[in-house]
Amino acid sequence: MTVQLVLAAVGAKAFYLLMVWLASAIVAAELSKRKGYGEKWGLGTGLLLSFVGAIIWAIVPPRADSPWRQRQQRERAAKTDAT
Repeated sequence: MTVQLVLAAVGAKAFYLLMVWLASAIVAAELSKRKGYGEKWGLGTGLLLSFVGAIIWAIVPPRADSPWRQRQQRERAAKTDAT
């Protein structure tokens, strides 16, 4: 009886850690895709390094022809047109 209660407590913690791990992999994959490196690189980094992988992709500079860079250029153009 007590073994089941201990396993249930560990199971809830493991579930929350699993959700954090998967969410960080999703964030890292999306960031790497937007920065022009491809989704696989971010997914691999996010799965292997968990939360640190998402932080790494937030720091990595975007490629010149990436959607991230294109969005920055559109925002700059909109600001200059507005002024």
